[in-house]
Amino acid sequence: MTHLLLFIALAAGPVAAVAGPLAPAALAEAHALREQALADDTALDLVRSLTTEVGPRPAGSPADARAVAWAITRLKSLGFVNVRAEPVTVPRWVRGEARAEIVAPWPQPLVVASLGGSIGTAPAGLEAEIVPVTNLAELARQPPERIAGRIVFFTGRMERTRDGAGYGRAVAVRSHGATEAAKLGAVAMVMRSSGTSATRTPHTGAMSVANGPPPIPALALANPDADMLERQLASGLPVRIRLSSTAAWDGEAQSANVIGEIPGRELRDEIVLLGAHLDSWDLGTGAHDDAAGVGIVTAAARLVGGLRQHPRRTIRVVLFANEEFGLSGAKAYAASYASTLDRHVVGLESDSGAFQPYGLAARVGPDRLPLVRAMQALLEPLGIAYLGAEASGGADLGPLRELGMPVIDLRSDVTPYFDLHHTADDTFDKVDPALLRRHVAAFAVIAWLAAEAEGGFGRLPVTAAAPAVSR
Repeated sequence: MTHLLLFIALAAGPVAAVAGPLAPAALAEAHALREQALADDTALDLVRSLTTEVGPRPAGSPADARAVAWAITRLKSLGFVNVRAEPVTVPRWVRGEARAEIVAPWPQPLVVASLGGSIGTAPAGLEAEIVPVTNLAELARQPPERIAGRIVFFTGRMERTRDGAGYGRAVAVRSHGATEAAKLGAVAMVMRSSGTSATRTPHTGAMSVANGPPPIPALALANPDADMLERQLASGLPVRIRLSSTAAWDGEAQSANVIGEIPGRELRDEIVLLGAHLDSWDLGTGAHDDAAGVGIVTAAARLVGGLRQHPRRTIRVVLFANEEFGLSGAKAYAASYASTLDRHVVGLESDSGAFQPYGLAARVGPDRLPLVRAMQALLEPLGIAYLGAEASGGADLGPLRELGMPVIDLRSDVTPYFDLHHTADDTFDKVDPALLRRHVAAFAVIAWLAAEAEGGFGRLPVTAAAPAVSR
């Protein structure tokens, strides 16, 4: 009776005119799946297990290898088939220890973290006067004599935004600040963290190392410590700081993309891809970034696999290697599957933690947007609105989107995310079980309906050449 009433309600509303590719039985099953997911704690159990039994798992570390083994075991135990680890070569960087202190005019210790990819200092450390600049554009306007022999301090603050746009603007300094400062003769770079936490928890993250590591050390200051530095600068007196860091590069290592599938009952060669990344930074335990994503996509696919009949298409979960430090797994997957990418019908990625979901966006064939609207109608009770056609797919699905794979984004309010992201506070106790279940419900509904939909989602324009196979 519930299924019949759902179908009548859908038929009576605006969705009826656009839901042709979705059979009434599929819509009814999606409704039941959504309600089941809201009472299921598989994702929470997975997040608890990954953060407790493996913990921090930087690419190429021993914990990264343990995470791969953990994922294989978990996927098999949850009933996935074709479970496998596809090798990926990843860079290995060792954080070591970092210290900083103001030595003049008023000595104070500072809380810092080396940025991913930074080199270390000489064993004795280094000491120099600091020069404050707001951003890269202001740095570029500085005469070299003002910068040479000094430590550049980037003071720009990250803006809190629901959609994470503030992070996108702030992170450019983290990526390129050390390289640009070195060009002007700076001996080191420090920056206000690319995060919004008001606690003394600096925010790490990757620097751009496409042309090799920048030749000077680079560290992030906890936001209260950046405030302290600015207050001392406001005195008008020269401010000197002392830094030491043992960060170092240690070659390459082997990791893997871990893959498991719920096989399709009719269109087994067609793939609905659910992605998350298995690695994390090392300051916390990567609970929201991205153990939550691992739990969400795995639990959602498992729920679909437990239905009375399997989905028409195969649902493939991919837990990518090394998202944090160069997208090694994403690039390797795109290279390996480039010749069959036309069978990847659509992709979804979970990599924004487990906060309040509020919207759905899709980059699909234009004639398939009514299908997306029909899918979104099942998510309205979760507070998820339709946000249009501007979707990225996420970092790990980016290479596949550039090769033509349609993508769907589930948007969440990430205002609290950047208090935790890449910090020591990204731990299991910050995960809200009810919000985690909402994400699972949304991913399960989308995955099921995408697997059932007649005609798929079209193809996107190809904007990049297929990467060479490199593992």
